[in-house]
Amino acid sequence: MPDGELQHTKLEGINDYIEAVDTVIGLAQRTIRIFGHSLDGGGFNSVKRHDTLQRFLLASRNNRLQIVLHDVNYVMLDCPRLMSLLRLYGHAIAIHQTQPHAQGVYDPFVVADDQHYVRRFHYADSRGLLAVNDPQGAETLIHRFGELWEASFAAVWATTTGL
Repeated sequence: MPDGELQHTKLEGINDYIEAVDTVIGLAQRTIRIFGHSLDGGGFNSVKRHDTLQRFLLASRNNRLQIVLHDVNYVMLDCPRLMSLLRLYGHAIAIHQTQPHAQGVYDPFVVADDQHYVRRFHYADSRGLLAVNDPQGAETLIHRFGELWEASFAAVWATTTGL
């Protein structure tokens, strides 16, 4: 795909969605913003996703990964690869949980930098859209992510405290 050319691709199933998330994360140069109900079923514990995120985090000490979830239990209990990245790159990764008043948002999305994104129409529906080189569409999701970030709190840490 030529640099800068807008591309929209419809997603019809969970495998399309997982591939699209890998594509968006692979395109990231500075920031990755992820919103979802939980990360369950999205490929976040796969070796491929771990390696792609690690490459992103190693590319620059200024790169950032921000995640907002309604439910963080899957990440903490069943996502050891993401937790290992959090332990190694805690300075660059933040995982938040939404407060109850913000849990009515149901369309998960991933935004890379300010121009690439993938979104599903509902977390229980695997249909969605992959957008490459779409800064206008990304801007809407970045604004929504900012609102969700403000309506959330830090919920997952690299270490256990209080011992």
